[in-house]
Amino acid sequence: MTGTERPGARPAAGMHNGTIMPTDARCLVEADESSATVRLSGVLESTTADRVRDALLARLSDRPGPIVVDVARLRSTDGSAARLLAEVRRAIADWPAADLLVLDPAGTVTGADATGLPVYATADEATAALARTPMAALLAAELAPTAGAARQARAMIADGCARWGVPQLIEPASIAVTEMVNNVVAHARTPMTVRLAPRDSSLHVAVRDHSPRQPAYAGLAPLTSTGGRGLLLIDTVARRWGSTPVPNGKVVWCVLHAEDEAARQG
Repeated sequence: MTGTERPGARPAAGMHNGTIMPTDARCLVEADESSATVRLSGVLESTTADRVRDALLARLSDRPGPIVVDVARLRSTDGSAARLLAEVRRAIADWPAADLLVLDPAGTVTGADATGLPVYATADEATAALARTPMAALLAAELAPTAGAARQARAMIADGCARWGVPQLIEPASIAVTEMVNNVVAHARTPMTVRLAPRDSSLHVAVRDHSPRQPAYAGLAPLTSTGGRGLLLIDTVARRWGSTPVPNGKVVWCVLHAEDEAARQG
């Protein structure tokens, strides 16, 4: 297992020379490995929003931790910036140790869609908010799609739950991560990244692979079925779970709560 806290950053999908992800001639997404800041510049319109969203999701899925989106050089006249950033933040809300903060000195991100977005007027305010995020509480491992991957993921679950004071979540989280990892081994057949982090009394687990194939959950499987029970197990032990499409793959995630496990055992 290669689990480590604060794992090293990697270039996000679509970067050019590791620094710029072009979306089209009018809007650019700039990022680099040494900073949590992503800069949007140019003109953002509804016709380009999908590609900007994909660039942000690529950054968030390939490098752990929150980001600050700097929109100081972005122009958006139809409210699309607020809608876009709110959509991305909702998509990653349950990923381990992930968040999206906005640096907006010019007041570009406005309107009803901006409600709930953490928007800061100065770089100092955004940096201070970023420093308050719990990046130290994060474990991650890069795993190959082999038979031993689930065992490695379970070992990381046991380590994390013990150090974060939620040992009661070891069993249900191990069940969930086993199914998530085995789905990658059986279906995606690509390298994967397993991440987990605590949040209050909950545990957030995610597996990122490089296949666009989304997991299909159809509820309770027939007794005669020889498969299809993995997602049912995740649905049973987790309060929430889902799959988020990202460029070059997907992130399958789940959230487990200590009080839910206490209620099951009680």
